[in-house]
Amino acid sequence: MNTLLLVDSSPRPQRSCSRRLSAHFVEAWRKAHPNGQVMHRDLSLAPLPMVTEDWIAAAVTAPAERTAEQQAAIAVSDALIDEMLGAGTIVIAAPMYNFGIPAALKAWIDQVVRIGRTVAPTYRGLLQGKQAVILATRGLGYGAGEAQEHDDAQVPYLRRILQFMGISEIAAICADHMTGPDALREQSIQRALMAVEEAARR
Repeated sequence: MNTLLLVDSSPRPQRSCSRRLSAHFVEAWRKAHPNGQVMHRDLSLAPLPMVTEDWIAAAVTAPAERTAEQQAAIAVSDALIDEMLGAGTIVIAAPMYNFGIPAALKAWIDQVVRIGRTVAPTYRGLLQGKQAVILATRGLGYGAGEAQEHDDAQVPYLRRILQFMGISEIAAICADHMTGPDALREQSIQRALMAVEEAARR
């Protein structure tokens, strides 16, 4: 499936390092897939609704039996899941907030993780055959062997959520030290950009 879904979650359109990585990924991916299609979901420009009681009721009700209110409550979720189903590659770009992910990205996850659509009632993921790339930026060093490694609730969580939905081919590219000295920060960004190009070509 020659379609890429990019999910951006940084609220900073101009100064975001995660957006720099995601834009570079799309540029490299377009070169490698000149006939491919890119879908872009920007969670800061179009914030998503929270899960509500009507949403939950709709999710556990057969589509033909839903009320008009339930259909309206779950319409956004259906549209987001359709985007995922239509993509062969899903790229999630996220800065680290308080060791985890931005609230806007958590809202997207809550909308797309759904029994019967992305996860079977037996908890078997339904998105097999897709690829995912996590583009993570963090202020300190959270990589393997670094001082803050144990505080990383960002990449492990995103990996687990994607695996739960059935995606087994997952790459994570991290740019650490975003709040460190300029030289260290730029070195980390350049390493990440190189890894982004390689992942996009694959």
